[in-house]
Amino acid sequence: MPAEVSVPLTTTIPTTEYVVITEEELERPYRVIIENDDVTPMDFVVLVLLTIFELGFEQSVAVMLEAHHNGRAHVVTLPYEEAQRRVYEAHHAAREAGYPLSFYLEPDS
Repeated sequence: MPAEVSVPLTTTIPTTEYVVITEEELERPYRVIIENDDVTPMDFVVLVLLTIFELGFEQSVAVMLEAHHNGRAHVVTLPYEEAQRRVYEAHHAAREAGYPLSFYLEPDS
């Protein structure tokens, strides 16, 4: 007869952290920064910069090349909510295509 094994009950308690942003911080300009990776094709990066960030073709190529050579590049400066929305769209498009393309925000000084 096999021995009975008791399995301890486990509970997972999710933690949520809320960050409160003031109205002043929402209106303050933020710089969108693109990070270089060795996977995302250059033409896909240019396409994202053209369509989501609405840069011209020459500027899109210049930003892509700067990120490629320096590891990161300034894309555009926008109010916080607009910058966040565009970064989300860019990340979504990249993940849908299977690429790790990454952007982040930093306050404009």
